[in-house]
Amino acid sequence: MIRFFQRGGAWVLAQGLLLMGVILLAVIFRGGGFGCLIVSAGVAMLLLGAGVAVAGTRALGRNLTPFPKPKERAQLVRHGIYARIRHPLYTSVIAAALGWALVWQSWPALLVAAALIPFFDAKARREERWLREEFPESAEYEQRVRRFTPWL
Repeated sequence: MIRFFQRGGAWVLAQGLLLMGVILLAVIFRGGGFGCLIVSAGVAMLLLGAGVAVAGTRALGRNLTPFPKPKERAQLVRHGIYARIRHPLYTSVIAAALGWALVWQSWPALLVAAALIPFFDAKARREERWLREEFPESAEYEQRVRRFTPWL
């Protein structure tokens, strides 16, 4: 159990709670009447999230872990989607959560989904400190590649 928290398990638990909040709030407090434009935007966000998740998972390969602390004997991944975004899996979760809330037209779920943005920013900053400890070249990578989107 101690190892779980040493690897960043508290971040994983908090992330799970936030995602469960988005899912449940959307179903419980679903809206309606705003037409297909909002639903279409939600579907687009869900598809974007899924595509980014697939690309990130493929690029990470054996380095994939739910924890922010890298695995032992991990490698710094800078190819594939990681050449454009440092944290594509966080981007994918944010996009999918926002999309889910929009599809259900749930304002409470949308608020919790929006809370994922500062949450993942904080989680990514912690992860980057661990990455710099493990991979000194990570500092240069951080200067070149944006955290969540190529343009922000």
